[in-house]
Amino acid sequence: MSLSLRVACSPGERRVALLEGEILLDYALERPSAPDGVGDLHRGRIAAVVPAMAGAFVALEGGIQGFLPDSEGARGRAEGETVGVRVTRAAQGGKGPRLTARLDDANAARVGSGAPALLTRGPDAVVRLATRHPTAEILVDDAAVLAGLRRDPALAARSRAVPRAFDADLEATVEALGEAEVALPSGGRLSIHPTPALVAIDVDAGSGIAARDGKTAQHVALNRAVLPPLAAQIRLRNLSGAILVDLAGLSAKRRAAFAGALTEALAADPLRPRLLGFTALGLAEIVRPRIHPPLHELLAGPHAAGLRALRMIAAEIPADPRRLPALRAAPAVVTALQQDSVALEEMAHRAGRRLTLRSDPSLPATAWILEADHG
Repeated sequence: MSLSLRVACSPGERRVALLEGEILLDYALERPSAPDGVGDLHRGRIAAVVPAMAGAFVALEGGIQGFLPDSEGARGRAEGETVGVRVTRAAQGGKGPRLTARLDDANAARVGSGAPALLTRGPDAVVRLATRHPTAEILVDDAAVLAGLRRDPALAARSRAVPRAFDADLEATVEALGEAEVALPSGGRLSIHPTPALVAIDVDAGSGIAARDGKTAQHVALNRAVLPPLAAQIRLRNLSGAILVDLAGLSAKRRAAFAGALTEALAADPLRPRLLGFTALGLAEIVRPRIHPPLHELLAGPHAAGLRALRMIAAEIPADPRRLPALRAAPAVVTALQQDSVALEEMAHRAGRRLTLRSDPSLPATAWILEADHG
């Protein structure tokens, strides 16, 4: 089946879906006002050499500090030294981005001297996925984004405009990625719960196990059927770090027999997650590299809530361009949108006028309401 890369644009957001036929293979959510920085080229300055951590902290533009491991070029550096670095992992958990000083000659020549500075941005999700899948047609529902893609000779010929990048089925599939529960065709269910330390995934047999003899064989069949959609959810949600999976039923010894099938299911993931084995309790231990922020982090908080509201407003504009509702929201949501100049400018461009924002302290932290704008 043919590959397509669908780019759904709304004020302040780009949602990117890679499909094979109608099957969603990969998904990314990006915000132009808050790029995660992966791939960015910086001129930095060594702020502190930390032998105990086998690396050094590097001061970047804007008061940010990243960490440069000895293995990536920190060894032998001195405090105050200028260094060219590229971001290899986005900031996470209050820690700055991970860096490498391993640059090709062209980028190393661009570093020069002077204060810390961002020299070039890394590729966005569309470019990353398009480069990884050179045969995929790129379908975009925003003229400005399409024009940007067509400036790249490698992307121009396979990029075209569509009225709507996500149809109703794809919207529903993407929306479900924000839910903790995943219903499976087998009758089972996945429960996905990220924590600060790890991601816990529980496999519940649910209606997949009939009330009759032979339950062990049924559990074996159900767990085997669960593995491909389990691996798909890990990839689509960009779950990373330590992942523990509690399969349905069965003893720890029997669960270990699924190692080969689970490894096979994970093999299609371009980040190459690894099955480390099974714990004494029978939990599958998976580790997946963290490079970009996971989806659950991007969907949390007042900024995400505000952008979701803008997406809903923008979707209604074609039906009645003269009608633009006001957005009444919790103060944190209003503040987050006011700080996102890209989102509000794009909203104004679509609507032909500025959106009215109303701060309402009585609403919960991420709540918002659309209401009539009487001027």
